[in-house]
Amino acid sequence: GNSEKFIGRNLQRLGSKEALGSRVYIADKWFPLLRSADTIPETIKTRLDYLQRDSIDLYQIHQPTSLSSLYRQLSELAKLHEMGFINTIGVSNFTARQMEKADDILQRFGLRLSSNQVKYNLLHRKPEKNGVLELAKERGISIIAYSPLQQGVLTGRFHDNPESIQEISKVRRMNSGLSQRNLIRTQPLIDLLKRLGLKYGKSPAQISLNWLIRAHGETVFAIPGASSRFQARSNLEAQCFELSQADIEQLNHWEEL
Repeated sequence: GNSEKFIGRNLQRLGSKEALGSRVYIADKWFPLLRSADTIPETIKTRLDYLQRDSIDLYQIHQPTSLSSLYRQLSELAKLHEMGFINTIGVSNFTARQMEKADDILQRFGLRLSSNQVKYNLLHRKPEKNGVLELAKERGISIIAYSPLQQGVLTGRFHDNPESIQEISKVRRMNSGLSQRNLIRTQPLIDLLKRLGLKYGKSPAQISLNWLIRAHGETVFAIPGASSRFQARSNLEAQCFELSQADIEQLNHWEEL
């Protein structure tokens, strides 16, 4: 609950100073591992108290690992929606088949599945191949792309300084596929990102993020992390320009260049 408390406290502070330029939308999750659907309604009041809000805009099932059936989980979420505690329902790390099942179940309650949060970036293109992206477009489900910069790899910083790989944890190296061999394999992509960066006056990271949110219309949203004000501003500015279709195609097929 620490992140929720932090967000709730600071949104209240910014709101009191009239420093919020527009409405802030909150997405939160229920973690199902070794838990039953009974804990969904039992814990929602705590979530709202920590966030200091009357409702959560998007409430997601974090992964398909609950002790309860998907129907029971979604029926509890549908009840929370009816009570006004959550506005839309999403999932995370669901396969295309699981997405389809979730959407079918929600339709019984007069609702639709809003989103599926999955790993997706220029170096991790599985959603394009496993049916997730195709089904999302077919049913109007948003894809929320986590790790959109492959944990920093797509910024080019590790390619520019390969020795810096040793400064990060083994877990992060495994999750991001960081190795000398992969740096060599992906160097053509980084070179392309840099060329496009010069063309648009943007960084490789901003080109990568813009590709992610532009290549599939309005289907994909990116959620990049930021550990500094500079990175946060860079992430925001990544949506303030538009790659041409020709440049999107170049990035789509960078391995063929």
